[in-house]
Amino acid sequence: MTLVTNRRTKIDFAHFVKAIKERYSETKTIRVVMDNLNTHKEKSLEEAFGKEEAEKILKNIEFHYTPKHASWLNATEFEINVMDIECTGRRIGDMDTLVHEVDSWNKRRNEHESKINWKFTRKIAEMDFS
Repeated sequence: MTLVTNRRTKIDFAHFVKAIKERYSETKTIRVVMDNLNTHKEKSLEEAFGKEEAEKILKNIEFHYTPKHASWLNATEFEINVMDIECTGRRIGDMDTLVHEVDSWNKRRNEHESKINWKFTRKIAEMDFS
């Protein structure tokens, strides 16, 4: 799921999580994998919606954070790079056009069931490149 915002604030993050909850409302458990950005916290939802509403939203959501020292493992980073190459890596004049372009790109990626072809192995990670 992709959401275009003007900034990356705690409130923007909270609204994104709420949108995920609404979109996947029939799902038993929603697992959200993300980096450790300071806005990516449950507290952001409390600030945006209050404690009671935040608890309702977070009821079946699990946050999983990528290791701080290994952000390059974050599949989201790869997907953002693909989005830059295929969609947003050019001047887009206004927010409405940007939203439309990103939504169309996201729909295409999902329809084609696009995947990341991961080639990094433990053997490569253990190699000495010095």
